[in-house]
Amino acid sequence: MIAVTGASGNVGRPLVEALAIAGEKVTAVSRSPLPHELPEGARHVRADLADPATLGPALDGADALFLLLAGELLGGGAPAVEVLAAAREAGVRRVVLLSSQINGTRPDALSHGRLREFEEAVRSSGLGWTILRPGGFASNAYAWSESVRTRRAVSAPFADVALPVVDPADIAAVAAVALRDEGHFGQTYELTGPAPVTPREQAAALSEALGEQVGFVELTREQAREHMARFMPEPVIEGTLGILGEPLPAEQRVSPDIERVLGRPAGSFAGWARRNAHAFA
Repeated sequence: MIAVTGASGNVGRPLVEALAIAGEKVTAVSRSPLPHELPEGARHVRADLADPATLGPALDGADALFLLLAGELLGGGAPAVEVLAAAREAGVRRVVLLSSQINGTRPDALSHGRLREFEEAVRSSGLGWTILRPGGFASNAYAWSESVRTRRAVSAPFADVALPVVDPADIAAVAAVALRDEGHFGQTYELTGPAPVTPREQAAALSEALGEQVGFVELTREQAREHMARFMPEPVIEGTLGILGEPLPAEQRVSPDIERVLGRPAGSFAGWARRNAHAFA
């Protein structure tokens, strides 16, 4: 049995599906009811990583755990050691943690202190572990869905700064392999797309996927800050603007890890846009 936390999200949902297709029994774990039906071989259990006492039923019978920290848990909640202790007590033998590329490129970033805590706890947990450090998600483009649907326009800062955003389905595919194959124990994988892509190029990919012109409006840094302040705390805003506007060479570099693990190239943003065009139509 494999337990998948964050099962309703952009990584958790395809991960549950991939594991079920592979013939695994899966427990899809989330704090709220799932907004979609589960594939055959999967069950849903509600639990909250912020309260390890709730994890017992979710981990019952599980020997592997996919660990994803929700936004609220990143700001506080139960210590990492308590979450991992609950996993060990339930009989979990291996854990795959979804972390962030930033922990490798900007190890002192204030916004990622919680993920650093979990990385350290996972490494010292005594469990077989694998850490995934993805770069920016292609699915962050969902933030543009309303403006594309209503105005056929994308607004974003740093129009021509390119980053190799990663398809969440590829993150899920790597996680599925690591959860099933002990050969990935002790590995930290950096996950990126196959090529850097700019926000302007992402808008063009959405145009192609929709078969209609999607315009691009470049925001100033201050305009972007004002928009982000509606849903991000200040340290996260500064960190995000720094990555988007002044990425380090390591953040623009394409990692070979997805191809090494999966035996195929990473998926492109254009491919992600074609699969998800319905969200922008």
